[in-house]
Amino acid sequence: MAIVAMVLVGLVALLHVYIMLLEMVWWDSPRGQKAFGLAPDFARATKVLALNQGLYNGFLAAGLIWGLVHPDPAFAWQIQLFFLACVAVAGIVGAVTSSRKILFVQTVPAVLAIIAVWLV
Repeated sequence: MAIVAMVLVGLVALLHVYIMLLEMVWWDSPRGQKAFGLAPDFARATKVLALNQGLYNGFLAAGLIWGLVHPDPAFAWQIQLFFLACVAVAGIVGAVTSSRKILFVQTVPAVLAIIAVWLV
């Protein structure tokens, strides 16, 4: 079960690295516009805001990676649960305020990882 938990935490971290890149680098590109359903003019006008959003997603990814590599298993467990909870809450807020799709893209994987980490 420990390997499953680590894989799930790693996948959530990679997802947030990808979201970070979408928001910080590709926001006004065809890839970013397609991912978020943005009109080109809106994407250009909100690029600075997206840069900030992306930074926060990068922090979530960094925290999850920190939890995966921390040498103290008890503290690593706490780090992982904290950052997974942050991801889950962010996904809930995003689903309520932006798109229900975020619940399935962000919150569901985080909750599955929380369950796996909790059971280890």
